[in-house]
Amino acid sequence: MTNENALSPRASLRGFFFTVPWNLLLLTAGSLLVAFAVKSVAVPHGLLTGGVSGLALLCYYLLPALDPGIWYFLLNVPIMLLGLKLVSRRFVLYSLFGMAATSLFIDRITYVLPVVDPWLAVIACGVSLGAGIGVALRSLGSTGGADILAVIVRERYSMPIGRFEFFFNLIVFALGLAFLKIEAVLYSVAMNFLVSWVADACLSLFSERRMALVISQHPEAIVQAVLHTLGRGATVLDARGGWSGEDRKVVLTMLNNLEMKRLEELIYNIDPDAFTIMGSGFHVLGQGFSKRKVY
Repeated sequence: MTNENALSPRASLRGFFFTVPWNLLLLTAGSLLVAFAVKSVAVPHGLLTGGVSGLALLCYYLLPALDPGIWYFLLNVPIMLLGLKLVSRRFVLYSLFGMAATSLFIDRITYVLPVVDPWLAVIACGVSLGAGIGVALRSLGSTGGADILAVIVRERYSMPIGRFEFFFNLIVFALGLAFLKIEAVLYSVAMNFLVSWVADACLSLFSERRMALVISQHPEAIVQAVLHTLGRGATVLDARGGWSGEDRKVVLTMLNNLEMKRLEELIYNIDPDAFTIMGSGFHVLGQGFSKRKVY
């Protein structure tokens, strides 16, 4: 594919997404959302949030002498050591920041979400917690706890983070059955589905890519439109018609969702008889798109 200018504004913006300030911003925002879910929604309604924060809440319900933020910090220490051994020092340092920010926010937040309906509390807590986890994991770190274990499992076994969080939380809820009312645990299980879905949605947001294959009598014109109008790269593939046996040129390009309609209009303005295939490519690495994420 044709490379974009490394000094272009688009390339500079992508480079910023891997800087320390951007990662700390994501971790701070994610930590605030997680702390809000825990302190403003879960604790007032007696819910278990799942993950290590859920274990911290369970410890707090049993031994309220220590604040949930303190329990969260203490439970994270051995997990941080595991992350240091199995992932990387940079990941652990970022996660230490996320863990400290989450513990601090949990300790400082005094606001209680004014809802009475337990299902509204489940929705509010699930969305906030899932968004916090997803936003934090878009950085090169995490908010600590089960997120670190989820990254370890994803790196080694390619299991989606939301799925790991779901199974880990089932263990937490099983423990909760021994100490909490079954109604609170069942509400928490329902919330867990929402947390997993929102976390995976946040991780895939703005990352979905689309692949387009264009078979046309005017491949060069389409390539120039892709290069100069959309600002994307293109590859021209040699092909042969299965029925006609004629040699053909196929234009391959990768775009984001917003650019697909523009590409369609460009193609059919050039060649109304063009044959176009558009499909999803959820994990696209390379020039013009995402860099490989190395923890």
